[in-house]
Amino acid sequence: MSDSFPQKENPLLPLSGIRVIDLSRALAGPYCTALLADMGADVIKIETVTGGDSSRSWPPFDGDHSLYFDSTNRNKKSISLDLYSDAGRELLAGLLADADALVENFKPGTMEKMGLAAERLRAINPRLIVSSITGYGTAGPWKDRAGLDQVIQATSGLTSVTGRSAEETYRVGIPIVDITTGMVSAFALVSALYARARGGDAHNVSTSLFETALGLSAFQGQTALTLDRAPEPQGNNHPTIAPYGAFATASDDIVVAVATESQWAAFCSVIGRIDLAEEPRFATGRDRALHREELNDLITRELSTRPATAWIEELNGVGIPSGPVFDYVQAVSSDQARALGLIAETRRADGTQLRVLRGPVSIDRVPTPVRQAPPALGEHSREILSDMGLDDEQINRLMAEGIVREPAVLAPSGATA
Repeated sequence: MSDSFPQKENPLLPLSGIRVIDLSRALAGPYCTALLADMGADVIKIETVTGGDSSRSWPPFDGDHSLYFDSTNRNKKSISLDLYSDAGRELLAGLLADADALVENFKPGTMEKMGLAAERLRAINPRLIVSSITGYGTAGPWKDRAGLDQVIQATSGLTSVTGRSAEETYRVGIPIVDITTGMVSAFALVSALYARARGGDAHNVSTSLFETALGLSAFQGQTALTLDRAPEPQGNNHPTIAPYGAFATASDDIVVAVATESQWAAFCSVIGRIDLAEEPRFATGRDRALHREELNDLITRELSTRPATAWIEELNGVGIPSGPVFDYVQAVSSDQARALGLIAETRRADGTQLRVLRGPVSIDRVPTPVRQAPPALGEHSREILSDMGLDDEQINRLMAEGIVREPAVLAPSGATA
């Protein structure tokens, strides 16, 4: 039996029939709504007529297309509205009236300025669930500050444990706080939808970059709380477990994780140093962590005798997690990514091709599909307005007045994937 996932599409995804209005931009909110769309939700992305989502202007670019935007806006529809006009806000209210949920990541108070305070939203749609994402939450001395990923990495302590040493710390190489905040927001919203289905009364769920980032601290945060001690970065070593980290071999670096006593015994056997398993300095996990530097030197000496592929195969053969240090080109091109069907082929509205990562979830061993390429700004404006009951004359008038926008050129019918 093949280990590859079947390539058929799941006919009915869990959130099919759920409509989400997406007022978010940049990354945390769009990542949340991408996850919801992966699971079948009908996500309508509301964008301004003056450029749309700010991430559309962020590098890197493929021609005129922002790959930053493309990375988190699969499976969505886009309508471009002038939200500063009464007509634009009336159209938004109409969309909200027929929606199940709204996702927004404005600064606190922005929704009120837009005329969308909680009371107004309840009047428009009593069943609407609002998911809000902020930088620092809705209380406290920092609540009105704008929050961006790297700033929150710094203020939450994440930067302090990432890097070579306490004197040389780094940001995490991806916007990890934005991404995980999007995950938390999606989880909270789906929980509220579930509560509503059971007769509950959940109207608003919220999280912030700061809350999520601190939540990521796990045992590092617990160390600070319990021992009043600030953990320090350990480079490519695990902060508490040894041996666990990156090691040089005769060819390339590999990562090895020896987390249990049985794995330690097996590891010593594989590298031909059974004597280390009987050495008092390395007898327990605590001992090995205390003598990490000395232990790592001994291990590096042994691993330097053979190439990375040989060690990876033998270590995994005895149940010790081990793998290569890939760059992203190698990772997305790997046999494992191919077997999982992680890469989807799509075609944008202008006809250009785009390969995208599917959502990281499968249902009954069937991957969630990429049904729609990231949309052009206002790509679905006409379709959405027509579904609202507006006729061509009304839609054309709104576009002529600049209330609604659609792309100047779309690919011929049938050209989209």
